[in-house]
Amino acid sequence: MAEVTWEPAALSRAERWRALDLRAATVWLTGLPGSGKSTLAGAVETALVRAGRPAYRLDGDNLRHGICSGLGFSSADRDENVRRAGEIAHLFADAGVIAIVALVSPFADGRQRARELHERDGLGFIEVFLDTPLSECARRDPKHLYERARAGEVTGLTGVDAPYETPAAPELVIRPALGLERSVALVLRALAE
Repeated sequence: MAEVTWEPAALSRAERWRALDLRAATVWLTGLPGSGKSTLAGAVETALVRAGRPAYRLDGDNLRHGICSGLGFSSADRDENVRRAGEIAHLFADAGVIAIVALVSPFADGRQRARELHERDGLGFIEVFLDTPLSECARRDPKHLYERARAGEVTGLTGVDAPYETPAAPELVIRPALGLERSVALVLRALAE
């Protein structure tokens, strides 16, 4: 669009990060509903902030209360939801804040576009796949989505009657047997590297 141009910052990222003693990246947590994304994101955010590192959790449900509130759950809307989350995470990371995205993000293309946006600008991107079996997600069912899908009240539930494309090469794979404390430690180690 000719009417809209990118307004460059007066301060480079390197200057900002050096002056504020920051370094940032995006941690992208993906997995089925109920896989533990929000729990892990909250624990990682808490650990980082308590260690004096600026971090912010971008939770899928929270984004749908605001910036993504007009989106539904069609494939196109899910893609747009992921695109918006990727753009926001990119801005946070550029500013020196570790963005922790907790989002089902069911399609590989959407996650790849978020990765490419970060990599294009020299920002780190760590994809974390929460490999929680569907049966365990359904057992946890914090929002009763699986129960409601079985009752026919919810359609298009990822992993039930909507697809989830498993990441081909995530930086980390987290399984329930690891436990929360060990999972947080693995994410923090990946960030440190």
